Amino acid sequence: MLQLVWLRDHMQYSNTMAEWLHRQFAYEFIGQSLTDWQLEFAKGQTNGDWPSLIALEDDHILGGAALATNDLAARPELGPWLACVYVATHARNRGLAEQLIEGIFNAAKTSGSSQLYLHTHDRQDYYAKRGWQVLECFQAWGKEHWLMVRVF
Repeated sequence: MLQLVWLRDHMQYSNTMAEWLHRQFAYEFIGQSLTDWQLEFAKGQTNGDWPSLIALEDDHILGGAALATNDLAARPELGPWLACVYVATHARNRGLAEQLIEGIFNAAKTSGSSQLYLHTHDRQDYYAKRGWQVLECFQAWGKEHWLMVRVF
């Protein structure tokens, strides 16, 4: 049975999720080792930096998404952020990403936020179809990125 749960309550999956993110978004982790990221990500589950919602099924992690306080160093005035969205290859095409994103959206709304930001280099169309608006296009990590917002 599929469950969406907070990673802080299931920390045995933290290193796996951090490894997936480090591999998927390698361009963002240049200069940060996997071990250092795993430590930062694990601490972020309790210090508020990276609280993550994960999808579990039969005690296997399928993916996750985070409600980050700051996901773009160049824009520290913005937040909170939808970040770290990843679904394992074998679990894709089941709508898990959308469920995780909505879970993070609802958590942000419940915490009193009035909008949620994200940045993407390749999924702007996906997010636009789900109510996100492009604020600007910018260059980072050698790629074109889109800064997007979803207002509650």
